[in-house]
Amino acid sequence: MLEQRFAEILLHIGAVTLSPENPYTWSSGLRAPIYCDNRLTMSHPILYREIIQGLVQLVNEHYPDATAIAGTATAGIPHATLIADRLELPMVYVRDKAKGHGKENQIEGQLAPGSTVVMVEDLISTGGSVIRAAQAVRDAGFEVLGTVAIMTYQLPIATEAFNHATLSYHTLTNYEQLISVASRNPELKQYQQSLLTWFQDPQSWSAQHS
Repeated sequence: MLEQRFAEILLHIGAVTLSPENPYTWSSGLRAPIYCDNRLTMSHPILYREIIQGLVQLVNEHYPDATAIAGTATAGIPHATLIADRLELPMVYVRDKAKGHGKENQIEGQLAPGSTVVMVEDLISTGGSVIRAAQAVRDAGFEVLGTVAIMTYQLPIATEAFNHATLSYHTLTNYEQLISVASRNPELKQYQQSLLTWFQDPQSWSAQHS
């Protein structure tokens, strides 16, 4: 199963770590048993090539009419660059907000009139960053077909946000698959139910583990 294969890759290289006994504190203040740093994928070229090929397949399968690729700054840029190269499509990247100097661009690069764009993100958490980037592309007059990313935490807030933005997304793997693979480790197996409870209600889980 491909979702499990990509979960194995992320766990193997330490891009995803799980700590149910000593949860991580996110910048939002939320306590979580997982931390993901997909930037580490770039340091493992053989496995990274597999990830990029998987993302290319997602674009081909779900957004075959794409004529351009857009990465979110900064996490989505390296992935978007390689996807665009494999597909021989133009690529841009989207800042979180417009620059305060020069041409004050928010979208860096050039999109041809009528471009149909696929957004590239490394991780879907709440969905906020890529949704804002997609809106910037839409505001510039281009059609956004959807989003591809390496993984999603499957948080309900993200599902609601994407639905509200009428934006679809597809990922190589997800939180449930990560827990399924990680639970092969006897040390984590005992926490499997707690880990699964987190993504279903992260606020309550955080409060219980503060």
